[in-house]
Amino acid sequence: MIFGVVYIVLVARNKIACWFFGIIGSLISIYLFIAYARLYAEAALYAFYVVAGVYGWITWKAQKQPEEVYRRPLSHHIKVTGIGTVLSLLLYYAINYIFEDAEKPLIDSFTTIFSFIATYLTAKKWIENWLYWVVIDAVTTYLYFSRDLEIFALLMLAYTIIAIYGYLAWKQLKVVEVD
Repeated sequence: MIFGVVYIVLVARNKIACWFFGIIGSLISIYLFIAYARLYAEAALYAFYVVAGVYGWITWKAQKQPEEVYRRPLSHHIKVTGIGTVLSLLLYYAINYIFEDAEKPLIDSFTTIFSFIATYLTAKKWIENWLYWVVIDAVTTYLYFSRDLEIFALLMLAYTIIAIYGYLAWKQLKVVEVD
């Protein structure tokens, strides 16, 4: 939990060290989701976070203007949401087919796919990533509480609040409009 909180606070503060803490926290979480909760899409998501942590660190390190963040038009996010919905439904059907003991596979699939998307947006420093995270983290809070993962649920509740802070903090940076 500590690694996760440090990660998200450092992201909100636009600090490259965030990626190290994200990687370590994700490795620990993979084990818990497989061994305890049987939330297989969540475990896959955290494996993705390990890879994304490396990608994010490399991307942020290469950025020539580290104080810049980027904004995409609404039309872009409508497309992203449509693609994310289709992929979420495909993952849902795959989980139902492969894992007979999966718990809440539809919610698990949506939060997983949209977390992939939001992580990519974070690595690319698109300010809208925070809006995705507010929704994802709030829904994941419910998911974790429903699986008796109270500590993770509280962490996600904290993430929801920090995501709001992150959005407001990034609005104070130099926001560059991107088509």
